[in-house]
Amino acid sequence: QVQLVESGGGSVQAGGSLRLSCVVSGGTYKHYRMAWFRQVQGKEREGIAAIDGDDGSTKYADSVKGRFTISQDSAKNTLYLQMNSLKPEDTAIYYCAADSFWGVGVLLRHHPDYWGQGTQVTVSS
Repeated sequence: QVQLVESGGGSVQAGGSLRLSCVVSGGTYKHYRMAWFRQVQGKEREGIAAIDGDDGSTKYADSVKGRFTISQDSAKNTLYLQMNSLKPEDTAIYYCAADSFWGVGVLLRHHPDYWGQGTQVTVSS
């Protein structure tokens, strides 16, 4: 059973930066496409960034393109999300996710198989 544990959330002022981490256990990392989703209470969950665990190809939502960077250290089974130029509208619970079926190009539009517990990111103006 694949398990995902996020860390790195917190509170920051607008314009600041945060880096989220997600440690993956229970599976072979390179077999998965990894992604970050976020959800604001009362709204639908939004897929924001995805990466192929094998070849490192990436995909971003327009809302974060140019500000957020998804990366990985497959030797450590760890996924990252570097968030720069944060805005108040980035405030949400951020989830790490993994899937073995959908490709990077479409994963953000689907519901991955495995999810972390989520970490809160709060951006104040």
